Amino acid sequence: MALLRLSLSASSVGSDNLFYCSLAPLISSSSSIRPHSRSPSNNAGLSLSFHSGGRRRRRTGGCPAISCSNLDTEAVAADGQVTEVDKDSFWPIVKAAGDKIVVLDMYTQWCGPCKVMAPKVQELSKKYKDVIFLKLDCNQENKPLAKELGISVVPTFKIMKDGKIVQEIVGAKFDDLVAAIETARSS
Repeated sequence: MALLRLSLSASSVGSDNLFYCSLAPLISSSSSIRPHSRSPSNNAGLSLSFHSGGRRRRRTGGCPAISCSNLDTEAVAADGQVTEVDKDSFWPIVKAAGDKIVVLDMYTQWCGPCKVMAPKVQELSKKYKDVIFLKLDCNQENKPLAKELGISVVPTFKIMKDGKIVQEIVGAKFDDLVAAIETARSS
């Protein structure tokens, strides 16, 4: 899933009832953006399509990945799902989360326990809609961020609040992860 930073302003909406937006680029440079019509009376009618990685994707008003409640909206993570991040998108998303709890699943493609935990984390994201769930592939490209966050073993889960790590769970310890989320939510 490609992440988008969507910024709309009053000047972004043309007289032809099309909206035009600045997409700051958490999508590849080979992507193309196409505006779609919006309902003049309701911002929930905004829609956007883009091409990324050769596949066409469309986001429409009501999609949890893009909040269209006003014209100065920035969308970076979706409620009820786990959002893939990288070294460039991680900190902006954490900053945008404000005082919300953020759970970061640090994994690798080849890690067996990581693969076992992935669907369980996905279920937690549906259960705890007030928590932002992110995942970071600790590959070579994201190595600087993984190092900054102090990872030594995968899977590692970082529980963050106000941009700071408040708890860490090392290993595929689902019950410990649930307990850490509950503790962070109640504090």
